[in-house]
Amino acid sequence: MTASSGTTQTCDVLVIGSGAGGLSTAITAKTHGLDVIVIEKEPVFGGTTAFSGGVLWIPGNRQCSTMAPGDSKDAARTYLRHEAGNFYRDDIVEAFLDQGPKMLDFFERETVVKFIPTLYPDYHPAIEGGVDVGRSVLAAPFDTTELGADMARLRPPLETITFMGMMFNSSNADLKHFFNATKSLTSFAYVTKRLALHMKDLIRHGRAVQVTSGNALAARLAKSTLDLGIPILTNTSARRLVIENGVVAGVLIGDGAGEREIRAKRGVVLACGGFPHDLDRLAKAYPHVARGGEHVSPTPEGNTGDGIRLAETAGGQCELRFPNAAAWMPVSKVPKRGGKYGVFPHLLDRYKPGVIAVNRRGQRFCNESESYHDVGAAMIRTCEGASETAAWLIADHPTIRKYGLGAVKPAPIPLAGFLTNGYVMRGDTLRQLADEAGIDSQQLEDTVARYNLSAEKGEDPEFGRGGTSFNRYLADPANTPNPCVAPIKKGPFYAVKLVMGDLGSFDGLDTDTVGRVLDSRAMPINGLYAVGNDRASMMGGAYPGAGITLGPIMTFGYITGRHLAGVTN
Repeated sequence: MTASSGTTQTCDVLVIGSGAGGLSTAITAKTHGLDVIVIEKEPVFGGTTAFSGGVLWIPGNRQCSTMAPGDSKDAARTYLRHEAGNFYRDDIVEAFLDQGPKMLDFFERETVVKFIPTLYPDYHPAIEGGVDVGRSVLAAPFDTTELGADMARLRPPLETITFMGMMFNSSNADLKHFFNATKSLTSFAYVTKRLALHMKDLIRHGRAVQVTSGNALAARLAKSTLDLGIPILTNTSARRLVIENGVVAGVLIGDGAGEREIRAKRGVVLACGGFPHDLDRLAKAYPHVARGGEHVSPTPEGNTGDGIRLAETAGGQCELRFPNAAAWMPVSKVPKRGGKYGVFPHLLDRYKPGVIAVNRRGQRFCNESESYHDVGAAMIRTCEGASETAAWLIADHPTIRKYGLGAVKPAPIPLAGFLTNGYVMRGDTLRQLADEAGIDSQQLEDTVARYNLSAEKGEDPEFGRGGTSFNRYLADPANTPNPCVAPIKKGPFYAVKLVMGDLGSFDGLDTDTVGRVLDSRAMPINGLYAVGNDRASMMGGAYPGAGITLGPIMTFGYITGRHLAGVTN
């Protein structure tokens, strides 16, 4: 049991942060006999995980075993060696491949955390070792009323990707019904039932109750944590590390009652979500910020690099080394009342036929149906030398009404409000649209004309859209012969401006395999660990597949928790 003496509390392990990294570490350590406390500086728990897709990339997982004929440890190793390049680490990769499937089985056996298979291909399935399906699993939906009064402390999902607060599955199955609600009686009945249940929950609980994706994963992890008797102390910040004789012995915390110490006999675990809102570090790590551009992260605003700064006071090292310092995400700013805005991550619209992306010169610059990370990296490259890193998604009228565009929902949801607040721009002709958006008008007309010549035949010789299973996965299979490609022909025409965002930082603290923070001599700092995005990504700034953040995050949380408990078998 946790001991308390005056203003000092004692435990075996203190975890700072309540996302998947922190909670997976806490649950594992507690299950193996340790006394654990979790602190969270924000009033809600769940961290970035609660905003995420809730997908984990775990090669060799049991959940997808019947669907993954090309998956093997050797194939995954080959794929990761190609993706991580010079940042490939044998020790880290072997630990991940060995322990990832065991981690999934542990959580399904010991907790209420459950996973379901997905059909996600790897993001680069044509690369040696890549597969068309089988390495990504998804957190199962969850009824948050099981959290009881603690439901109020669960971080809500990202508002801009919900519909009146209602969540959709990351697998895209829900959205297919919503897209077809006016065309299919089955889909209409499905959508009507979903909306009725959701409105009932809003009236009764003031929020969505049936959650999916990352919100379901965060809720399941929190439920498992609380079921084990691990306190999650929200509104509780870590002020400084307590260091005695070179050993991190605890943390000075601050809460509503003032300051006090929590001593940790086995270790302090940093799980503070990396540095996507640490403006000073962003200016050094993100090239588009360094040249004066805007960066708008949809991650929680509390992810300000606290864990990394704490580690640095004890000698920890956070080298900015990766070619891509974060998981890039093209986003748009959705105007709200009072001059505020929401952040919309462009996860689905770019894959749809009849949607292209252009830079300010009116030129396409990438395969829009590649991953958000790849498209984000291409945005940074195409805007090199410019003060602003931005792009515009372009669509015609039938396309935006069929699929939506960014925060704009498909018909019959009205479009007018987004035109009024300036989120979406419209022109009767492409030239008018270009003038409205500030894009080179002649180049835009030429780009669309050139694109349309091949798009009429379902081809994209310039960038090869639809050429991989991943390109096609989130597209429209009913659009033939290429689910990703259709011409842009019938006005009026529309544009939504994209700026750069991220799903979390990749650069982070140097650690060993079990998560011990390393000093400038690459020696472990006694008593100090890092998990989640506070720890440097094993992917080296690459993004090989759906769930490559949460998969390693939970796997290494599991590894760190076992190490803290002295479990070696």
